[in-house]
Amino acid sequence: MDINIALLPGDGIGPEIIAEATKVLDRTAAKFGHRIRYTEALVGAAAIDATGNPYPDTTHCICREADAVLFGAIGDPKYDNNPKAKVRPEQGLLRMRKALGLFANLRPVTVYEPLVDRSPLKADVVRGTDFICVRELTSGIYFGRQGRDRHDTRAYDTCTYTIDEIEQVLRVAFRLAGTRRRHLTVVDKANVLETSRMWRETAQRTACEYPDVTVDFMFVDNAAMQIIRRPTDFDVIVTENMFGDILTDEASVISGSLGMLSSASIGAKCALFEPVHGSYPQAAGKDIANPMAAVLSAALLLEHLGLGAEGRAVRKAIDRTLAAGVVTEDLTAPGQRSYRTSAVGDFIAAQI
Repeated sequence: MDINIALLPGDGIGPEIIAEATKVLDRTAAKFGHRIRYTEALVGAAAIDATGNPYPDTTHCICREADAVLFGAIGDPKYDNNPKAKVRPEQGLLRMRKALGLFANLRPVTVYEPLVDRSPLKADVVRGTDFICVRELTSGIYFGRQGRDRHDTRAYDTCTYTIDEIEQVLRVAFRLAGTRRRHLTVVDKANVLETSRMWRETAQRTACEYPDVTVDFMFVDNAAMQIIRRPTDFDVIVTENMFGDILTDEASVISGSLGMLSSASIGAKCALFEPVHGSYPQAAGKDIANPMAAVLSAALLLEHLGLGAEGRAVRKAIDRTLAAGVVTEDLTAPGQRSYRTSAVGDFIAAQI
């Protein structure tokens, strides 16, 4: 099979962890008889520095023509620390999601047995955790009308949703739950917000089409608590944009490190795969960042393209690497040796 991947390393540690993901992809392609062609493009701060635009038109064209997009990270302190900056790297990420129609973000949260003691939560709480959060990605408060009044004394951000926008992401979540443990939790704030009431009404109506899936509803503040108290109770969670952003970052600590969390952003015609962690500029260029989230994102990419055996091979390679204790410093126990980013990538690739 010929696979065309748009490669967007981005900022900070993005180039380093993407290099390890492509190393594993190349090894997998060689093992299974595929050919991968990468077309690299700029995004984020790197794109601003080169073109003034965080998501250039050339990058958009490369993404649209690819079979899938593998993305690293966006963000740079010189923009984060300047509240007056008119162009920001994160604008490129939002623009990319909107332009490519990536309306559903899937973030798996899995606790690997060798890492069960790395979580800040008790081992008996997190052991067996395996759920996916489906976050609406192209609407809501991040895309609503925003601004300040002419005296600069009042600011506003508007959250809006249409039924069609809600339905399309709910269907992704229902179908996903149907392939797993058939349990879907809809998270909202329907006791306060009108948009959340529309989410709940739409979910109740859509649930009739999926009688094999058990549906429950949870307010977002309660969900934030229960994800920490009883993470194994969840199978698939679906929620709106901002709630999903916050809850998935909270859930990331369950696994023991942000460096273990992959994600997929799915649209009608395009799909993008990226690690959940940010650009981690403090570690850029030091060869210490955890590449496993990027490698697991590559596994999701393969599975999205229908290459299930190839994706499983990558996941088994991660399992063997963790069992062997070949991990970066974020996952080491006291007295345990830590490995460089590139060394971990080499070890994972060798397990394919």
